[in-house]
Amino acid sequence: MVKIAPSVLSADFGVLAEEIAKVEPEADLLHVDVMDGHFVPNLTIGPLVVEAIHRRTRVPLDVHLMIQNPDRYIAAFAQAGASYLSVHAEVCPHLHRTIEQIREAGVKPGVALNPSTSLHAVEQILDQVDLVLLMSVNPGFGGQAFIPFVLRKIEELARRRQRLDPRPEIEVDGGIKIENCRAVAQAGATILVAGSAIFGAPDPRAAIVKMREQVA
Repeated sequence: MVKIAPSVLSADFGVLAEEIAKVEPEADLLHVDVMDGHFVPNLTIGPLVVEAIHRRTRVPLDVHLMIQNPDRYIAAFAQAGASYLSVHAEVCPHLHRTIEQIREAGVKPGVALNPSTSLHAVEQILDQVDLVLLMSVNPGFGGQAFIPFVLRKIEELARRRQRLDPRPEIEVDGGIKIENCRAVAQAGATILVAGSAIFGAPDPRAAIVKMREQVA
């Protein structure tokens, strides 16, 4: 079954607990984007907000670190309640060591790739992560359009995944809508991250249900 992960980046942070409550009955994960204004041109949240979200929901937190020097913050986000913690291959010169640190902190490790970053960057560690996050927009802002060539990348990763045991989740984030979620799932995605398509809908819970119907 394909999992749906609403991205809280698109939620109304003034009433964040209420926004989470709207999606909680249907969400498989909550996707939390952490941005530092250096690796990506935007600033978002830190461990304190992740901890606050963790206190208000039973849904596992999928924390995506779009930051430089992620090793410095692994312990803080683990203690804040992250279930998954993904770091970008582009900023981890010692990626294997970083992944080990995440797992030692009691969190499932993930590795993320920007749209133009080749799968070759992670081929040696695919059997050591629980999740591979493929960005389908250039990271930094919500509401962007899905980049079509990422579909080929998803398909290639799905082929490689078949040879692995255990098999990591293939998560896709960026521009996921009702209109394209089926194609993304058919390409091989096992987790779909959606922000504006869910939190921008009149009924966020119904939007998840509709998306789930499309990928069933």
